Amino acid sequence: MPVLLAAAGFLLVGLDGSLNIAFPAMAAAFHVGPTTIRWVIICYVGTYSVTAFAAGVLADRLGAGRVVRAGLLLSLLCFFAFAIVPSFGVLLVVRVLQGVSGGLIYGAAPALVTLALPSSRHGWGLGWASFGLGLGLGVSPLIGGFLVDAFGWKGVFLYRVPIAAAIVALAAWTREPRRASAATWRMVAPADIFRWPVIHAGLLAFLANFAQFAVWLLAPFYLVTERGVSPALGGLLFMLTPLATAVAAPMSGRATDGWGRRGPMVLGLIVEAAGLAMVARCGATTPLPLVGAALALVGFGLGVFQVPNIAQAMAAPPSASRSTPRPSSAPSRSSSRSCLAVNTFCVVGSLLMPVIMGKMLDMIGSLPAAFTCETGLYRRPSW
Repeated sequence: MPVLLAAAGFLLVGLDGSLNIAFPAMAAAFHVGPTTIRWVIICYVGTYSVTAFAAGVLADRLGAGRVVRAGLLLSLLCFFAFAIVPSFGVLLVVRVLQGVSGGLIYGAAPALVTLALPSSRHGWGLGWASFGLGLGLGVSPLIGGFLVDAFGWKGVFLYRVPIAAAIVALAAWTREPRRASAATWRMVAPADIFRWPVIHAGLLAFLANFAQFAVWLLAPFYLVTERGVSPALGGLLFMLTPLATAVAAPMSGRATDGWGRRGPMVLGLIVEAAGLAMVARCGATTPLPLVGAALALVGFGLGVFQVPNIAQAMAAPPSASRSTPRPSSAPSRSSSRSCLAVNTFCVVGSLLMPVIMGKMLDMIGSLPAAFTCETGLYRRPSW
């Protein structure tokens, strides 16, 4: 049940991917452009990154189940609130609150897995939890496209109300995993985070998420505005990136448990880089199936990379002091802190990308040109 709850919580977080395909409709409704609509991402991801780190600490102190339940309840309230926002400014305020709720879920859910399973099964459990996130990200753009066509941009929030309510009910029936008692709890020490295995995994996660986030920010505008496809068709194409991530995550977790971590990590980064190179060549006349293949390749590479990278950080031995005895629960707490540190690197990479892309759009003034510059390639003749 804890693994199922973690996957369900990640699923709810992943369903926010339905918002991206609604960006053109939101921009039109509030009379803003891409450089302004990026604040919808920044307000969410910025709060999310801070809260995710704090949630891991709170999970040690209060229990992962309690923190996840708090995040689920706040998410439910936020989805209701989006139906009545009167202005773009109020929408950003609600996005900040939604960032808090998502951070609580994302930061504490991995601890549900690691505390409920033996270390030999962490790859399996994290793989299926990541599958929940990838599934939400995978199906949500298609759902969002149809909802935008039928009900406008508010539909991408309201459909999540019954889903959040169902997951809240699941959380109420899930038993809290065993954890350290309050007497043995301590604050996060720098040595818990600033260890080379954790820093190494975090930097790789930062780069991988930083690179692929241009797809999340600019692909909806490229598909709907530049290519002129409908939101439904744009959502169908856009969903290939996160759907490929969802498919890759369980396979990568199985490969990590059986063959080790380094091979899947390197393979995932190579595949992601190849996908970004293909995306950089997409232009106004590129066949849509080829665009979809490029988007899918980016997502598949990221999915292969993520699970072994997190497992690598969580397998790092906890910091130790010769003069300070460590409680027996220290390894599990240290692993959860390592995981939330890596997750923080991920979301920071996702936070910096819209900021940088906004500056690039201001300077370049062209969505395809900015899309190409982000991937590190100059415009070549498109397919």
